[in-house]
Amino acid sequence: MNASSGTIANFHEYNLQQNHLGQMCGSKQLFRDRYEILRILGRGGFGITFLAKNAVLPGNPLCVIKQLCPKVTSAKSWQSACQRFEKEAKTLAKLGSHSQIPMLLDYFQGNGEFYLVQEYVPGDTLAREVKRTGPKTEAAVKQFLQELLPVLQYVHQNHVIHRDIKPQNLLRCKDDGRIVLIDFGAVKEKLADAGENSLHKTATTNFVGTMGFAPPEQFALRPVYASDIYALGMTCLYLLTGKAPLEFEYDTDTGEICWHKEVNISDSFAQILTKMLKISLLERFHTVDDVIKALGTQKYSPTMTNCLTTQPLNSNSKKVESYEKYVPPISRTAIAIRARKAKLQENKSHRQLNYYLSQVSN
Repeated sequence: MNASSGTIANFHEYNLQQNHLGQMCGSKQLFRDRYEILRILGRGGFGITFLAKNAVLPGNPLCVIKQLCPKVTSAKSWQSACQRFEKEAKTLAKLGSHSQIPMLLDYFQGNGEFYLVQEYVPGDTLAREVKRTGPKTEAAVKQFLQELLPVLQYVHQNHVIHRDIKPQNLLRCKDDGRIVLIDFGAVKEKLADAGENSLHKTATTNFVGTMGFAPPEQFALRPVYASDIYALGMTCLYLLTGKAPLEFEYDTDTGEICWHKEVNISDSFAQILTKMLKISLLERFHTVDDVIKALGTQKYSPTMTNCLTTQPLNSNSKKVESYEKYVPPISRTAIAIRARKAKLQENKSHRQLNYYLSQVSN
């Protein structure tokens, strides 16, 4: 869980000095006779995230403990929160079978709070990565999309809307470089719905997501799958520019972000980002499949410059002896292998001929 000034929720902040797990940080005291709390990873309106290690299992593997703090006081609202937590924890457990989503190791409740124990993924968030190395190129952002879109497709196929896609919730694993999607806002929203004020909801108090990355329909508490596509588009802009969403100017008439002059990308990729970032749901990509298809079409479509000649062909024009032609890497490799084999065969034939001639001369 990442603390962010732009994250709003119907949960209360905890004083770390009064927090039980916070007091256990750095001590040898075990939480639930199993977990040694090492340090705080982040905090926000929904609760606190801790790095811990399992002192019982061999090797003492690291894990992440997320302490979620629903604001409930009545027995009825607590029962409702427990039911929602149980349901969402099972959903997270199912999603965690994907290699790019942290595995859920355990979940439990106690003292009016809920706890999720998840796999610890070592590495940096994409936000830290950009701050350290600077904005990314178009090619790097396309590669990022190719890695993440199948994960988001998997999440949506399981009828889950993430609700909080942003660079802070995307980790690059230190061990193998894979992109990992963390911190599902869906769980927070379900618990918020079970809170004391669930009968008197307002967009200000119950919105789950991050300002700037979340589209308008999410502020209206009506998120759809395309809401994640908008947030992913904003994430791409951050990767390309290093600028947070609220740092861009907005068109006062349409509400659209004015970002085109801030990036140096191809027209075809700009068209894809434009459609991902449309305010209107009717104009935005509806599904992840649509985005994947658009990127795939762009990948294999030749540019007009490659298709058209700039010189008119007539009887006086010089004859073109040959044309440069694009050959896919796999084909180039195959051609090189065949050429090498032919060369080896030719050398072998020469050696055999020379041997034969030497024998005849003798």
